[in-house]
Amino acid sequence: MKAYARTMMANARQQGPRPLSRAPDSGAKPGCGRAQPRLRSQAGSMLLEAFIAILIFSMGILAIVGMQASAIKSSADAGYRSEASLLANELIGNMWVSNRTAATLQTNFQGISGTGGVGYTSWYSSVQALPLPGAAANPPTVTVDPVSGLVQVTIFWQAPDSVVHNYTMLAQIQ
Repeated sequence: MKAYARTMMANARQQGPRPLSRAPDSGAKPGCGRAQPRLRSQAGSMLLEAFIAILIFSMGILAIVGMQASAIKSSADAGYRSEASLLANELIGNMWVSNRTAATLQTNFQGISGTGGVGYTSWYSSVQALPLPGAAANPPTVTVDPVSGLVQVTIFWQAPDSVVHNYTMLAQIQ
């Protein structure tokens, strides 16, 4: 047995080192001792995965940009609504400090068709001075109910690329 082992080792030294063999592939030809790699079936899969990852990432970025645009629009609308509230509050305050009889309120602030009167015109100049878009094209209206003393102030504005918005304030002045 020792002689057989010596001859095997001598033959191995003469042939030199051999690479490690792999297990035969199920797709290998019958009778072939070598394994066939399956690289052809996986060619381009990494590129496809990268494209899908880029697609998912870009859709996420577009969603974030859309949310940012919506937030900016909502913020601008809230600013316009705040300005309209301040203007309506200013007019109601002017009504409180003036003569509060219903006939005087109608004459000074309601005027003809709710857009006239001395108090209204002085207040309307401050409306035009503020950056409330579309206020000149859509003037505010004031109605005074002579029986109940209920005053309704409606201010209109139109943001760029938008419909006409309004803010209505009701107050009872007696």
